[in-house]
Amino acid sequence: NRRVAGAALGLVVVEAAQRSGSLISARLAGDMGRLVFAVPGSPLDPRAAGTNGLLKDGATLVTEASDISRAILPLTGMRTPDPPPFEDPPDFSATAPPGESDRAKVIEALGPTPVPVDEIIRHTGLHPAQVFMVLLELDLAGRLERHAGGNVSLVFGDG
Repeated sequence: NRRVAGAALGLVVVEAAQRSGSLISARLAGDMGRLVFAVPGSPLDPRAAGTNGLLKDGATLVTEASDISRAILPLTGMRTPDPPPFEDPPDFSATAPPGESDRAKVIEALGPTPVPVDEIIRHTGLHPAQVFMVLLELDLAGRLERHAGGNVSLVFGDG
């Protein structure tokens, strides 16, 4: 227990009953100046009594991995990474709306057998936004059937 407690900057206890070896490691880690983290559990579950007790005694609450990294990063001397810059969504306004010939290409690529949308895009050579627009039009008109895995097929006749 002493080796486990001293081997890192902190110790995370995920689930521990009231008389658990994990609590011994947590106590030793605290005595060594290490951070002690605990994942809360149901107060009705005896397997969580130890971790909930650690939280009452001042352990750091953990609900996701970032809780741990936020607490440990300052101890390492490393800088907290900046969040990735916000990226604007793609601008599809430059993509021309599908014309009749585009619609014909998509319909020609469809049949009664389900086909992946990616295959329609490759087969027609159209911009994905144009293909999706034609598929939406067909879907709204009741002429398209959607299948598992992103596959689509053309509906023939009155259904």
